[in-house]
Amino acid sequence: MDVEKAIRTRRTHKAYGAGEVDRGVLRELLELARWAPNHHLTNPWRFRVLGPRTRTALVELAEERSPGAGVKLRRAPTLVAVSAHMSGEPEQDREDLLATGVAAYIVLLAAHARGLAAYWRTVPLLEDPAARRLLGMGDSETPVGLLHLGDPVQEQRVPERAPLAEVLSELD
Repeated sequence: MDVEKAIRTRRTHKAYGAGEVDRGVLRELLELARWAPNHHLTNPWRFRVLGPRTRTALVELAEERSPGAGVKLRRAPTLVAVSAHMSGEPEQDREDLLATGVAAYIVLLAAHARGLAAYWRTVPLLEDPAARRLLGMGDSETPVGLLHLGDPVQEQRVPERAPLAEVLSELD
């Protein structure tokens, strides 16, 4: 699949088949994500693939904090927590946070190109000190979100997009 087609046809999926994403394929997706542009080549992204025990503990913590919140964490068979390593220098940290967002999007596009379904959620729970400890997330990391990955079980509709004229300004 070419890049333009991947961008135009990728959709958010919230329903998945039961099978986990093959670890080899998952490593390929994360390998591609490392090629996201980043200022000074800081490689700020951190990826954590949640195994069964960690996932169960995260679901339990979510339920403790907000009953019913664990449902969304059970949607996909494979979850990847994404965070950005921060240096403490505001300008670099902004660059690194945005670069990590690009890396996450690369995972979504590469998953789609391989026929997988994906969903990127920002999750306030990842800011919780207990969740950070559970994921081994250091104080110098900023959570970006959870990537949900798996086999698609349904087609997704093409969403409306704002016309280019609404989002483009051409300046002299």
